[in-house]
Amino acid sequence: MPAKTAEASGGIVRVAGSEATYGLRFIRQQRRRILLVFLGVLLPLMVFAALVDELREGDVFFFDAPLLLALHQTTTPAVDRFFLVVSKLGYHWGVVPLDIGIVAWLVWHRHFRDGLFFGLAVGGAAILNLAAKGHFTRIRPDLWLSLAPETTFSFPSGHAMGSATLGVALTMMLWRTHWRWPVAAAAFAFIVLVGLSRVYLGVHYPSDILAGWTAGTAWVVAMHQLVAHRAPKPPSTREVPAAPDLIVKSTQT
Repeated sequence: MPAKTAEASGGIVRVAGSEATYGLRFIRQQRRRILLVFLGVLLPLMVFAALVDELREGDVFFFDAPLLLALHQTTTPAVDRFFLVVSKLGYHWGVVPLDIGIVAWLVWHRHFRDGLFFGLAVGGAAILNLAAKGHFTRIRPDLWLSLAPETTFSFPSGHAMGSATLGVALTMMLWRTHWRWPVAAAAFAFIVLVGLSRVYLGVHYPSDILAGWTAGTAWVVAMHQLVAHRAPKPPSTREVPAAPDLIVKSTQT
C-alpha cells in the first residue's frame, strides 16, 4: 500500500511538473498578448468598475471639483477659442468624419479584417457610450455657465470615449508599420487635449473623462484580439483579391 501511494504521488508530481512546464512555455510564447490583455482590457475595466461603484453609491469623486475649478481659473479668450475648436474636433469636426472616412477607405481597398476591426471598435464604442449614458443618467456639472452647454447625460464622456477609441484603434492597426510611434504620440496628445477641453468647458467631470478613456480602450483592445485571432479568412476574387491586413501577420492573411 505505501508503495502504491508513493507511486501515485510520484505520478501526480510528474503530471504537475509537466503542466507547469506547459504553462510556462505558453506564457513565454504569449507574454506580449497576455500583457496587452491585462493593460488594455483588465486594467481599464478595473478602473471603470471602481468609478461605477463610487457613482452608484452616490459618493463625490474627490478630484472632480478641484480639477474643474483649477482649469476654470486658466480661462482667457484665446484659451476659450482653442478648447472650443479642440472640443469640436473631438466629435463633429474630427472624430466622426475620420471614423467614417477610415472605414470607407478600408472597405474600398478591401482590407477586410482591418475594416471589421475598426468598424466594430468605433461603432461598438458609440453604442456602448449611448447605452451607458442612459443607464447611469449622471447630470452634467453646473459650476459655471459653459461656453458650449450640453443637454445629454454626462457619464461616461462621449468625446473622451470617441477620441480614445479612434486613437487606440489607429495605433493598434498601424503597430506593425513604421508609423506606430508617430501615430501613437499624435493619438495620445489628441486624446488628452479632447479630455481637457471638456473639463475646461465645464461640461464634464474629470471622472467622466477617465471613464470614457478606460471604457473605450478596453473595448478596442478586446475587439482587436477578437478579430485578429478569430475572424475568418477574408473573401477574395480572381479579379480583385483581398488586400493584406495590418492587424494580423501577413502569414495569416
